[in-house]
Amino acid sequence: MKLLTCEYAGRRFAAVSDGVRVYEAAPDMLTLIDALGGKLPDETMFKGAGIAIEEVHLLSPITTPAQDVVCLGMNYVDHSAEAEKWGGQAEFKKNAGKAVYFSKRAAYIIGPGDYIDGHFDIVDSLDYEVELAVILGRDAYRVSEAEAQDYVLGYSVFNDVSARNLQTAHKQFYFGKSLDTHTAMGPWIVTRDEFTWEPELNIRCYINGEKRQDSNTRYEIYGAAHVIAELSAGMTLKAGTIIAMGTPAGVGMGFTPPKYLKSGDVVRCEIDGIGVLENTVK
Repeated sequence: MKLLTCEYAGRRFAAVSDGVRVYEAAPDMLTLIDALGGKLPDETMFKGAGIAIEEVHLLSPITTPAQDVVCLGMNYVDHSAEAEKWGGQAEFKKNAGKAVYFSKRAAYIIGPGDYIDGHFDIVDSLDYEVELAVILGRDAYRVSEAEAQDYVLGYSVFNDVSARNLQTAHKQFYFGKSLDTHTAMGPWIVTRDEFTWEPELNIRCYINGEKRQDSNTRYEIYGAAHVIAELSAGMTLKAGTIIAMGTPAGVGMGFTPPKYLKSGDVVRCEIDGIGVLENTVK
């Protein structure tokens, strides 16, 4: 099942969908997640006639997260290798046996068709990163790897837009990852029961039709079960938490010379079984 946030007839709301019709379910996604109480939605939520899905304007399924997005760095072997070459920066060395975590501030998460502001007055190396987003359906604290699946609501497509010059200049990820409009997610959340655990999904990114990234989530170094168990051992991950699971090789900084984004570029992120997230840089 799909969970989405949309606008229709001048109203914004969260909804459930079978992929054909949309059924209003709550004022917003966090309210819907809270109402589900850790359970997955079912067809009893298809109330009324619904709305044809092509008639609604899709937004990010979670537009305003309750907490910063939890991100993994260097979580694909091939991306670790390309990052290690980037200017010889020690902070971008390959994963050394422990998951690399950082947070991404997102005052507002953009969705399908929204513009990415390049912030080109302060950014000279704008980059893209297609990622699998894992969304939690209930609070997680001291959750084991064996229990982790039950805490996952579903999955979405995520673009971790990154200002590389800010990332390097400040010797950490937070500022360079958190500029306004530099978090994109969509087109919806697909519930976990649509996939095997843990899902092995083809993941791709195209820039102006040129394929730049092409991999499969099976090549993540650390999966969602490990991440949820490790982090929840000492912190509460609230319902609605978004975990961005890292990106494969092929980001702009990995090319020689680098292929950074410019105004007018169209970024298309795809994950099989979930959907397409496309945004244009302005």
